[in-house]
Amino acid sequence: MRSFKLGLAAATVLCALATSAHADCRKVQTMGQGLTHGIAELFATKGLANTIYGQGRVGKGPVTTTCDDGAGMTTCHSSQTACKVTSEKPCIGAWLCF
Repeated sequence: MRSFKLGLAAATVLCALATSAHADCRKVQTMGQGLTHGIAELFATKGLANTIYGQGRVGKGPVTTTCDDGAGMTTCHSSQTACKVTSEKPCIGAWLCF
């Protein structure tokens, strides 16, 4: 009976830790603009990766990117779910993180 109670307590602690680990996930979104579709998409996806890194998070799941071709400029929006794993990193904008 004692080992059953100990096993139940251990399972409860593991479930609580698993729940708290997933509690700090959020959707992160960035925007990129460029003269061509490729440049705008690059800015949006690389900016997303750097923003997630700078927040001390790790991306989970697929990156979603949508682009709108405007008059002269293309604007792309990228988003991904990201979960907290470390403390925030010092960043200058979305492109330069230390």
